Amino acid sequence: MTRLSVDKAAWQMGLRTMPLGLEDQRQIDAELRVRLLALVESGEDVVLDFSFWSLSMREEYCRMLRPLGVEPEPIYLATPRDEVLARVRARRAHHPDDFSLSEELAAEYFDHLEVPTTDEGPLRVIAGP
Repeated sequence: MTRLSVDKAAWQMGLRTMPLGLEDQRQIDAELRVRLLALVESGEDVVLDFSFWSLSMREEYCRMLRPLGVEPEPIYLATPRDEVLARVRARRAHHPDDFSLSEELAAEYFDHLEVPTTDEGPLRVIAGP
């Protein structure tokens, strides 16, 4: 599978702080969408390593992919809040999957997650520690 990641794309652009500015977000989003569609149209399997924190974002990607014959399957890593915050505290910004965030911002992100449900379609839930 090909993994598309906002964090990896940001890192490759030389960006080292999160959250991204609006223009950088837009640029990365546009580039990843083009790449996603090209990969899907060529028959590749793709993993979108995005937060997909909002129902509206998940629905938007489903609307984009279903006409291409793809039924997206979200994978929700159900990890307790305190574990998520501990992992974020341990980050050191040494690689694209290690961006530092303030604990306050990480907590805000976690608290505003719209947890996916099977009402949206296929869903795989993996329980965290």
